[in-house]
Formats: sequence, C-alpha cells, structure tokens
Amino acid sequence: MAFIRKVKTKSGATAVQIARKEGGHLSKLEHLGSAHNSKELETLISLAKERLRGDQIFLFPNQENKLQIKLRQSSSNFLFQVLNRQYQELGFSQLNDSDFANLCIARIVEPTSKLDSLRVLSDLGINGLNKDQLYRCLQKVIKKDYRKTISQLCFDHADSQNLNLVLYDVTTLYFEVQEEDTYRRPGLSKERRLEPQIVIGLLVDRSGFPLGIQSFEGNTAETKTIIPVLEEFQKEHHLEKVTVVADAAMLSRTNLEALVENGYHFVVGSRLTKIPYDIAQFQKQKSLVDNQIIDTKKDDYRIIYQYREKRARLDIKNIETQITKAKRMVDGISPLKRNRFVSFESTKKILNQSLIDKAYALAGIKGYVTNLNLASQEIINAYHQLFEVEASFRMAKSDLKARPIFLHKRDAIEAHMTIVFASLAISRRIKKLTGISIKRIVNLLRPIRSGTIIINGTEYQAKPEIPKDIHNLLQKLESGH
Repeated sequence: MAFIRKVKTKSGATAVQIARKEGGHLSKLEHLGSAHNSKELETLISLAKERLRGDQIFLFPNQENKLQIKLRQSSSNFLFQVLNRQYQELGFSQLNDSDFANLCIARIVEPTSKLDSLRVLSDLGINGLNKDQLYRCLQKVIKKDYRKTISQLCFDHADSQNLNLVLYDVTTLYFEVQEEDTYRRPGLSKERRLEPQIVIGLLVDRSGFPLGIQSFEGNTAETKTIIPVLEEFQKEHHLEKVTVVADAAMLSRTNLEALVENGYHFVVGSRLTKIPYDIAQFQKQKSLVDNQIIDTKKDDYRIIYQYREKRARLDIKNIETQITKAKRMVDGISPLKRNRFVSFESTKKILNQSLIDKAYALAGIKGYVTNLNLASQEIINAYHQLFEVEASFRMAKSDLKARPIFLHKRDAIEAHMTIVFASLAISRRIKKLTGISIKRIVNLLRPIRSGTIIINGTEYQAKPEIPKDIHNLLQKLESGH
C-alpha cells in the first residue's frame, strides 16, 4: 500500500516521498521534492495526497526531482461566485438568462462598455462569451420586459415595513453627441451640462433599496415625472395607497393636486423664496430657537417649518462664500458667472442687498409640505430619509457608472438601465448586510484568486485561500439568506 513518507535530509530540509512497503521493506516510488519551510511542506503533502487519490504513482528510481510550480491561469472567480449568489438570492435567476447575470456582475466589478465586459468576465473566470451574445441579451431584456420582472422581485424582497413609505428622486444622464433626437434632448441638467440628456426617475424604499426606475425624454420637467412613476408602481403591485417622499424639485401646485386626486399621501420639500407669513408673525413675538417647529394648515395639506441652528450655521457659511464671490465679480477681479447676489443697474454690476438680507433671514429654516396626519417631527424625519435615494443615485452614477456612453438607440439604453437597476439592487443588498460599500467589497475580494497550476508537469486546480476577515464578511452575507 502506498503512503506518504517524510524524511529529513542532510541539509535540514524535509523530503516528501510516496512510498510502498513490499515484504517489510520500503520501496521509494516517487520523490516529490524537499521542503525548506512549513508552507513548502504543506504544498508537497497536498501534492502527495492528490497523487494518492488519483493513483498517479510513477517510479523514478534514480532521479531527485525538484519542485517546479508554474501558473497556467488565474481568475477572481471567488468574487464572481459571491456576487452571483446575491443575484440568485434576489430571485433574478428566474429570468433564466446567464448572459444578463454576467452583465450585471461585470458592471458591479468594473463598469465599462458591453464589449469590454468580455475582458472583465474573463478575469472573473467566465469565458466562452462573445459580443454577439451580449448584444442579443440587450434585445431580450426589452422583448421579455426584464425590468418588470426585476421590479416585482425587488418589491417582493423589500422589507414590508419599508413599503408603507417610498422615496423618489430624479437625475440626468448626458450623452456626448452633437445632435439630439426625440429621446436624448437638451434640458435642465443636474450637472449643468448642455449636451443632450435623458431624465431618470428612481423609486426606492426607506432603506434605499430600489423598487422602480423609469426614463424620460431629456427635456422633461422633473415635476412631470413623479406621477407617471407612482402610477406605474401602484398599478404593477396592486397598491391602494402609497406614501411618497420627494424633494422640493417635485413641488408644484399641479403635482400636489394630482397627488391628492390620486389618493397619494406625500411629504415634499418646500422651496422658500421669501419669509413665510407664519414665521414672520412668530418672530414679531419671540426669536426662533433650535428645533423650533411651526405647523400651519393650507388648503388640503399642511406646511411645516423647522429652524435648526446647525443648518443656519451652514447656510450662513454658504451665503458668505457667495457674497465673497459676488464682490469679486462686481469689482471686476473675477469673471462674471451665475451668482444670485449679483444684479445689474443699467450697465453696472451691483450687489443685490435685498436678496442678501432675505437669504440671511431664511438661514436655518426648512419647509415641508404634507397631507399626512402625523406629528410634525415624524414628517420631518420621513423627509430626511431622502438621503437614501440620493445615496442610491450616487452609487449608480459613480460605482456603477450608469451613463450609457456607447449606446444610441432607446431600446439599448433602456436595456442598459435595466442592468444598472439590477446591479443597484445587488449592491444595496450587500451594503445593507455588511455595512460595506460595493466598491470596497470588490477591492477586498478581487485579489482572492483561484486557477490552474502545474507542479512537476502535472496540472492541478488551485482553490483560493480565504482570509479570516473575509470569512466574517461571508457570514454576514449568509445571514441575509
């Protein structure tokens, strides 16, 4: 029977051999090499065990073989498997489209063009794909309406306690093209750009987990996006009532009337361009103090004002910065740019002191409009959860680089946004379970490589070595299953 034998050499190394006893005498079958430290010894013993399991025993009676290790190929397949597991846990495997899964995972790991995704996937150990497969996948995304399925799966996955209140916001994605079309059109840009763009509306739960995404023509006003998105969300999931939180960009009388008419509850930020009457009346009697709340009734909704000293300090700092810039423009030191405190008197540039005074008077005051019959502080707290949808947009635009640079047709762009939507869901799930950003997760797991090595001419599959801290990370991901 063959067995592993370790022998100390004259040089102090440990020789590892595969030997057999015949007639009570040792018969050396193969000398695998000499280890000079514990790591080399562990490798040689593992190699010997593999030889014994495979019954690959060869006789080299007069040859001292040195350990020769070559790396044939390696990949970050461990990272792929971790992300793919989260894809499956969200139920996205119901789409039965491995190409779509691959595109989603590639976008999380390294956002790039669809063609360059083949390189990213190869580094993740996924080979055998070609660009035609990926572009056919984009067609299937539209033809089979993957977004509808993904939206439903996200809705099913979201914490039901978070669904009684949803958060909504919009952003813009620009295109580096000279000519506009009926979809990519110039409009009010979040990034103050002049190129053709599209408008993206994103609906998330209060934890920032995505529930729905919709695109609009680039010249669509932000205020005209919220009702279509809510109506589609309500219809798709058969909801009777929806409470939505949105920022001041959504505030218009038309929107408020439409929200009320359609039975929506809402909390919307209020733009303050002048001192509210109720605050002015209050200040005639006493000064505002930190966390001062003034709750008023108007038509079918309430307007809640809150004063915060911390917000006032930040507002005043920003006002002073703008005043400094305005003075430099007025004095001709800096070129004229957009500044609310610079006005023109005939052909002369002047500081608009009335606007400066108004800005100081409004420092620290924030308004909220709602039709909910809840305590004022609860309304304010609900509004400030909007940072979650802002965080999701930042993740989509930075970590996932949502801007579809190389796509031109609307169907292809919509398919791309569906991939970003699914990738965002995976990323937000991982962030929720681990408390670590998806970018950090990728940086931690991508260096963990597996692959094929050749030892003394024989090929072996090398499994990745998982550090202890990564095991702890995996346990957190498993806890959400």
